[in-house]
Amino acid sequence: MYKLQGVIPAMVTPFKEDRSIDEKGLQILVKKLSDQGCHGILIGGSTGEYTLMSIEERKKIFQLAVEAAKDEPVAIIANTGCHATEHTIELSQSAQKAGVDAVMILPTYYLKTTKEGIKNHYKNISKKLDVPMTIYHYPEATNVLLSPEEIIELSKIENIIGIKNTAPMQHTSKLLHLTKDMDNFDVLTGYEHLFLSTLACGGSGIIGIVNNIVAEELVEMYNLIQMGDIKKARAVNDSLINLYSFMEEEPCPGPVKAALNKMGWPAGPSRLPIVPASEEMKKKIEVELKKLGKI
Repeated sequence: MYKLQGVIPAMVTPFKEDRSIDEKGLQILVKKLSDQGCHGILIGGSTGEYTLMSIEERKKIFQLAVEAAKDEPVAIIANTGCHATEHTIELSQSAQKAGVDAVMILPTYYLKTTKEGIKNHYKNISKKLDVPMTIYHYPEATNVLLSPEEIIELSKIENIIGIKNTAPMQHTSKLLHLTKDMDNFDVLTGYEHLFLSTLACGGSGIIGIVNNIVAEELVEMYNLIQMGDIKKARAVNDSLINLYSFMEEEPCPGPVKAALNKMGWPAGPSRLPIVPASEEMKKKIEVELKKLGKI
């Protein structure tokens, strides 16, 4: 079964100037990120603007990514989360048919349900799938907070292999403690600033925004931690701190798309109502990209 670990970009979805999907650009970006040494790529996540796409568009980008990664040493993970259980099943089955390595699923959000309802959401989806499932925990965006103990309960559901935990370090730390003896469940952070500390506490990696820009450096950090060289890993981390902050200072994915466009990589504009990065932000990003030798 697929092992959720390492450096996994929450990949942007490249758009053309008319905001249609840049299919060729998307496949180029998959290959570029694979060449950077990424262990996996998340397609159609929050950074990928999935909330601004139709179900058919989401199916299409999964198919395009799988095709692009066919001869690449990188896993494709599809964010198939929808509010309705039946819609999530439909999209997940389509992703499975396309050949993704795993799907990532949010707890049902917006219209409130109970914790038992969330558990049943994952159970009902699992019954309809063979592909591995990952929990996408992002309480700041969904307003659905799962305790570490509740996540452990969800981890017992068949096919669930891990979690992208976009939550504060104290939450991740406790979850890592509770899962330290679990070989079949991996915890990855969704926050760039917590990557190093998550790895140091026994986490398995990161699914993040900045991974689109500095995947090679993050892979180096990951490898250094695996070798026990925390000093060198800290040095790499220190060089990226400003870029981490810029990704969160303005609405996502404005800053990351600005960086990729500056690098000459496929990104393009975002769909409305998402705004582009400000001119001030673009200048700050340009300075950091020059420091890092990206432009």
